[in-house]
Amino acid sequence: MNYAESHFKGKRVSLLGAGVSNMPLAAMAAPVAKELTVRDRKSPEELGENARRLLAMGARLITGEDYLCGIDEDLVFRSPGIRPDLDELNEARARGSVVTSEMELFLNEEPCPVYAVTGSDGKTTTTTLTSLLLDSPKLRGKVVLGGNIGEPLLYRIDSVTPDDACAVELSSFQLMTVDAPVKAAAITNITPNHLNWHTGMDEYTDAKANILKRCGRAVLNWDNAVTRSLAARLPEGVPVTWFSLSPLPENLLRSRDRGDSAVWLDPDGTIYESFPDEGIRRVMTRADIKLPGLHNTANYMTAIALTHGATTPERILETARTFGGVEHRLEFVREKDGVTFINGSIDSSPTRTAAALSALSDRPVVLIAGGYDKHIPYEPLADAVLAPDSTVRRMVLTGDTAEKIRAAMESHPAYRKAVENGFKLTENPDFDSAVRDAAASALPGDTVILSPASASFDHFKNFEERGRHFKELVRAL
Repeated sequence: MNYAESHFKGKRVSLLGAGVSNMPLAAMAAPVAKELTVRDRKSPEELGENARRLLAMGARLITGEDYLCGIDEDLVFRSPGIRPDLDELNEARARGSVVTSEMELFLNEEPCPVYAVTGSDGKTTTTTLTSLLLDSPKLRGKVVLGGNIGEPLLYRIDSVTPDDACAVELSSFQLMTVDAPVKAAAITNITPNHLNWHTGMDEYTDAKANILKRCGRAVLNWDNAVTRSLAARLPEGVPVTWFSLSPLPENLLRSRDRGDSAVWLDPDGTIYESFPDEGIRRVMTRADIKLPGLHNTANYMTAIALTHGATTPERILETARTFGGVEHRLEFVREKDGVTFINGSIDSSPTRTAAALSALSDRPVVLIAGGYDKHIPYEPLADAVLAPDSTVRRMVLTGDTAEKIRAAMESHPAYRKAVENGFKLTENPDFDSAVRDAAASALPGDTVILSPASASFDHFKNFEERGRHFKELVRAL
């Protein structure tokens, strides 16, 4: 008996949202559920092909502004973007509905060892690296990559065996209600993000920390004050592997009460690790890592820490030297007339843009920034752009956050001096025109980067659509 038959048969199942991520779940539930209901704010016309496919499966569609009213199905799948504490969901629970999510069910099923990654920045790159490191001679089965990457994991659960290993990227939205076991969990960092959805930083941090509740080992960023503080929340006896872009305090390395360990970067560029009963081992150097930027070195160190004991030194080195990155993350687009164009559409927060700029610190930069407002502060972006060692010579603003970013820039103590030294700040509300303006202002040797420090929803479906549109514009220049 497969998973759908054992869990959905004879039940009335409801999916909240008819987007791409829920379509595989609909196909999974439709053949066995007593009734499948799919609810979405968009009209059938707006849903287009997805609506036609759902109706062909025999699903009942409920659409429009009141799509969440009257939920009474036995099993209700909440999409990550829908808050779990909505009145409509509380009313459904009171009627006897079980409100859950695809990720919760998969993780609680424990089909194989799970290596989970969350954080404000670097999740996708770190999760991808984790999947590559797990694919080593030590693994008897296959690697399953999922979460925010690819198809829903629950849809693939029947093909997952205990010999497999799963690398999972998890967002704060997904983690809001998660209380599930994982073999190891990493939090890359925590900085202000998604504050238009969360009630504040406390809730955002709590959601991220949920992944630590039942983890076998935690991987935490020593350089980030928030993640460093999360060690106090770990259950008794759960060890921590710290990672840091600088040597860690010696007393920390001597603290073995829980079996704590560390991976760090030495000032000479060498990466070391120290695990109980193994001593200090040289892993490799920064020069071995193909991915540019200190933030990617941190991503790689996180993956090394997360997969300790499940990979080999040879696999670590091979992956470092060959992995070139993930689309929309410092992605080279083209070079034209001596100008390099980089797509960093994933950079939806100031800290991500600051990290991208640090990776380009050896060349003059024209920065395209702005987008959807997530109600986060932009002073950290101004700090990065106007830093004494910054190489940003021009900034082109666009989108809903353009005025907020301009205000943060113009109120910065270093702004006037930067302008006197030739820095220029311009604004164009039209994204296409902003890209063309940036390209036209670039000189041979410059790098033009789309690194918005903002989400994409003001003009695009998601950051992928924004990044691909940027690449189309650049290739048409």
